[in-house]
Amino acid sequence: MERQSSDIEVLAAPSLVGGEWVEEGVWQDRIGPYLKKVVSKALVPNRETIDEALSFAKAGASVVRQMTPAKRAAILEKAAELAITRRDEIAKMLALELGKPLKDSRGEMVRVADTFAICADEARRMGGEVLGAEGWERGRGTTAFTYRAPVGVVLTITPFNAPANLLAHKLGASFAAGNTTIVKTPPQAPAVSNAIVSLLLDAGMPFEAVQILHGGAEVGSILAGAGEISAISFTGSARAGEQVAKTAGPKRLVLELGGNAATIICEDADLELAAENCARTGFSNSGQSCISVQRIYVHDSIFDSFVGLLTSKVKQLKIGDPLDETTDVGAMVDEQAAERIRLWTEEARQMGATITTGGTRDGATVTPTVIAGPPKNSKVIAEEAFGALVAAVPFRTFEDVLIECNESNYGLQAGIFTNDLKKVFLAWRELEVGGLVVNGSSNYRLDHAPFGGVKDSGIGRESPRWMIEDYTYVKTLMLRGVSMWGDEK
Repeated sequence: MERQSSDIEVLAAPSLVGGEWVEEGVWQDRIGPYLKKVVSKALVPNRETIDEALSFAKAGASVVRQMTPAKRAAILEKAAELAITRRDEIAKMLALELGKPLKDSRGEMVRVADTFAICADEARRMGGEVLGAEGWERGRGTTAFTYRAPVGVVLTITPFNAPANLLAHKLGASFAAGNTTIVKTPPQAPAVSNAIVSLLLDAGMPFEAVQILHGGAEVGSILAGAGEISAISFTGSARAGEQVAKTAGPKRLVLELGGNAATIICEDADLELAAENCARTGFSNSGQSCISVQRIYVHDSIFDSFVGLLTSKVKQLKIGDPLDETTDVGAMVDEQAAERIRLWTEEARQMGATITTGGTRDGATVTPTVIAGPPKNSKVIAEEAFGALVAAVPFRTFEDVLIECNESNYGLQAGIFTNDLKKVFLAWRELEVGGLVVNGSSNYRLDHAPFGGVKDSGIGRESPRWMIEDYTYVKTLMLRGVSMWGDEK
């Protein structure tokens, strides 16, 4: 597999603490999974720097809180414009740091622009309500109001698979709500994370509103347990999320912890549409998405036809250099992740499944893999793959497949291909998931719609409107001796 031979400039990602870019200290290299060479380096903070960031955040919270919603919205709208202006520049960073194809990386940057614009709208909607205090006799002569107040300091811990847009969600919503934010970046995407924060700073966000700290779990753990932090938004594995929750203690938490997404193909489905959709969304970003297509349950009357069609379409995907405009599938995050997918595929084969295409890797690049008929206890069915494979399993009755879908410990999102509305509503009611996509795979998301799951997929909803509820608290004002309804005795 030919790799780009030209020299790549190593991107420096300093920390941002107390309004200054910190460049003195220990730097950590990021080796690009496709190029297999250093593509960026990040400054890892020591404990003194972390404490300085926490102290500055606590002091700076009042500065952000006192900004009007209109001013915050204007900054977010400007950032949305800059996201489009710098789309290609940051898309290249995504390709280098993560092996994500340019076409997917550009798409992520379009979503960043949308997300900032959505956050701006939500900032403008910040407000409260007049309570019906005098609807009860004890409330006679009292007028009561509420508004949503910012919690103060928010910690965001972002994952590597969509580091630009997920950071836009977390940081954008926190700022829209009037908070200051400490960003703990993923070690695999420090330069991308800095670039997104720089968009906001160039759009007018004050330094009091954001700081950046790089590093791994140790840095995240110190921040999560800090008393200065009032709310945490974390996206990552269920195991890591559990540790964050234990370390955090009684703080507001939004935890998006992955999934093992199922898509159901009913006997009346448009097979061409379903196969094309599952091939495209099962292997975008090499399957490294919490809602990526993993388990495909297909009615047994159409199973062979669907698997044949799906396999044909998967074989048409172009694998290669993520910097190539025509590449569909680039590299996974590292070779360890790629080897795990290869081993899981081999395990399924040994347990009786058929590998219709794929099952091999070249470094961190996994050939898109389709596995037909793996048993329930195989890893490709029972665990979260988070990689370039899909597994197709036949089912006999609709009631049976709903039960099988729910056997997973995860419950983030599901898809279904059918034109039978009774089945749609039955699935919507019975599936233990946070969202259901009809005539689309599990791997579809709108950035202004609530997104999150149940069971081991986490708690809370990660879209600006719903995140703001976790980033704020309700404050009540009661005016005694003031009636909206007159002075009737």
